Amino acid sequence: MRSVDLRTRTGADVRPVDAGEFFGDELPDRWAANGSMALAGARQLGVGPFGFDVDGGAWTVRLDGDGDGDGDGRLVVEPGLDDAGAVVRLDAGGLHDLVNDLRTPMGFLTGGDLDMPRGRLEHFLDWWVVLRSVLDGRRAHVAGDVSFVDPDGGPLDLGRSFRLDDDAEEISWFLAEAGFLHLRGVFDDAEMARISAEMDDAAPGYERGDGRSWWARTHDGADRLVRMQYFQQASPTAAALLDDDRLQAIARFTADGHRHGKPGGNSNRAEALVKPVGIVEGISDVPWHKDCSLGSHSYRCCSLTVGISVTGAGAGSGQLRVVAGSHRALVQPAFVRRDLDLPQLDLPTATGDVTVHCSCTLHMSEPPVERERRVLYTDFSLPTDEGSRSPNEAVLRRIREGAPTTVSQLPGHRPAR
Repeated sequence: MRSVDLRTRTGADVRPVDAGEFFGDELPDRWAANGSMALAGARQLGVGPFGFDVDGGAWTVRLDGDGDGDGDGRLVVEPGLDDAGAVVRLDAGGLHDLVNDLRTPMGFLTGGDLDMPRGRLEHFLDWWVVLRSVLDGRRAHVAGDVSFVDPDGGPLDLGRSFRLDDDAEEISWFLAEAGFLHLRGVFDDAEMARISAEMDDAAPGYERGDGRSWWARTHDGADRLVRMQYFQQASPTAAALLDDDRLQAIARFTADGHRHGKPGGNSNRAEALVKPVGIVEGISDVPWHKDCSLGSHSYRCCSLTVGISVTGAGAGSGQLRVVAGSHRALVQPAFVRRDLDLPQLDLPTATGDVTVHCSCTLHMSEPPVERERRVLYTDFSLPTDEGSRSPNEAVLRRIREGAPTTVSQLPGHRPAR
């Protein structure tokens, strides 16, 4: 079996960050050690001078040379913001979380405290890739870095799907290469019909602001419940399926000892989602993102996110889409640049099929236009020790309880380039 464990940190690695020392000493030193891993990716991203305003201190980071690959590729850190085309304001806690990989630009955005007096979110996202490369010693993605090979060294068929009784080694190989799986016919129609009925039965037990549900509004003015957390507490069928070996078998497709449940031992073992047609307010169908897009990639990736198709899903009914191999690429954690060379794939499913994606795989679900979709989500996380850190639950709560209306209305959002 192959591994998908990309973790490089535990909670014991979280450390204090002094802005003056970070920009004056640590960042130049890290560039000296790891800049060769970041430079080509930074050139491809086309990063320009970017400013950090941290509690009254100000620094601008830029690359020397003329941007076409010439020059010696030094990172230059200068005091002040005069030359910065884009600027982010952070307090000391924000810089601490950024450096320690606890929050990303998307974490600040969705948390409501992204402050960019100059420039756009995409500029921060591009520099985030560069910073993570030099701080983590990880190569920033360059076109051509990721290839897909089968166990015999030939090209991998990215359109392949599997059944649970297929060769487990082949399934493991595909998951590690592609970052996702489509498993056919795992559960039967009768089981999914019971899940759907229990979703209807459970709905009256949820209400806006309860901290365990997401809501949206459709074009006809209807207020719709779109996500029910802790669903296993309301659904005997879901509770039984979570312990069924047909589901538990997924943990055995890696060499990493994945365990059922969210990182950090969260008791929210199952989330039931309804994806209606015509959402105009609220978050239901989230655009391209990694599940670590808010932060904590280096502490928890790759967990496995598992979707059980209560109803089938196709091009008109909210199917899942993935960017193959993106779990192996250091790219921005949300949205997809137009120049990204990795394949974007549809994952249409029949009732009872299961999808699996690594938490660091870019994915999205299309807004339904013909009929609504129902799906049950659960997770398998990597084994942790006492020092491990879970994702930033405070930010996730703000998304659930005070979510911006639609992603296109998020401050600073721009379409993919």
